[in-house]
Amino acid sequence: MEYIENTPLIRWISDHYLSWLDIVGPNKYLQALIVIVIFVLLAKLADFIKWGVLAKAAARTSTKVDDYVIERLHRPLKSTVVIIGLGVATLLLELPPVGQYVVMGILRTIVIFVWLRFAIQVCGDILGYVSKNRDRIELVQAATLPLFTNLSKIALIALAIYAFMLAWDINVTAWLASAGIVGLALGFAAKDTLANLFAGMAILVDAPYKLGDFIILETGERGEVTDIGMRSTRILTRDDVEITIPNGLMGNSKITNQSGGPHTKNRVRIKVSCAYGSDIDHVRQLLMNAAEEEPGVCESPEPRVRFRSFGDSGLAFELLCWVRLPVMRGEIEDNLNCDIYKRFAQEGIEIPYPKQDIYVRHLPSSTQAQG
Repeated sequence: MEYIENTPLIRWISDHYLSWLDIVGPNKYLQALIVIVIFVLLAKLADFIKWGVLAKAAARTSTKVDDYVIERLHRPLKSTVVIIGLGVATLLLELPPVGQYVVMGILRTIVIFVWLRFAIQVCGDILGYVSKNRDRIELVQAATLPLFTNLSKIALIALAIYAFMLAWDINVTAWLASAGIVGLALGFAAKDTLANLFAGMAILVDAPYKLGDFIILETGERGEVTDIGMRSTRILTRDDVEITIPNGLMGNSKITNQSGGPHTKNRVRIKVSCAYGSDIDHVRQLLMNAAEEEPGVCESPEPRVRFRSFGDSGLAFELLCWVRLPVMRGEIEDNLNCDIYKRFAQEGIEIPYPKQDIYVRHLPSSTQAQG
């Protein structure tokens, strides 16, 4: 009975610990019933030990992982002990080989699915716990939790299928070869999707930007990052238009993160010109006053004014100041431009515009002009 020999635990229990059953007589059905009752009691004892000893020990640890495992261990532990008892009882009944094959295969299958359910639940609990504690594993977070949950389910189901085939003595070599060919074909067919997935994981690990950051794409679009998925990134522009970009493109393009750096403050640059002959000290003071009196401008770093160059039509100045958030930049630029224009108008400072002077050195005579 080759199949029965492939169940070493049940065979070992039957050979070493059940010889005392002969005292109840040769009735195999009675012996099998006694074995089932004993293993049901053992299952209750194991459950009591779990709650009385293991649960208390897990409660004293700092991590929640062992608590999740102990909490989920109730059903699979009891079921496994009872199923072992059913397997031992099956050997005692000495069924025909076909009957032994079917019964033992069913029992093994039940055990596989019981522990598969346990493993899926525990993996989900652990991943959920890790996603809320990003100091442990940065890759697992709320945005990537569904991906890792699904990947863990796929891996566990694949292991369960492999164990199922072994439980029924099915040759898995041909199936594994077929699975490899199918996986290769799917890999070629979904190469763009896989590229986006791997790029999404790289973005989450490297963190060139995060949710809430204001970024500028290489193509010029600017907006707030509203979602970082495993396939794509979404940004909301200032026009309230949502743009979805595949992560494969985001990972291979230049991204300017305006919210990056040591803080979220963003520098505003106001370029203005004044006519030649203007009092540059007075111009500096007007620009500084405009920045200092604007509520949205940060006091630290302090605003500053730079005399940049001698332009073709005027003197080029630049007012540099900081705003608390990049989203405030457009509003503050508008306020400063309006204020500076009014101040210059009140103080009589001319804002030049591009112009050219043409000097005619010699006018042709009327005779030459007629000719």
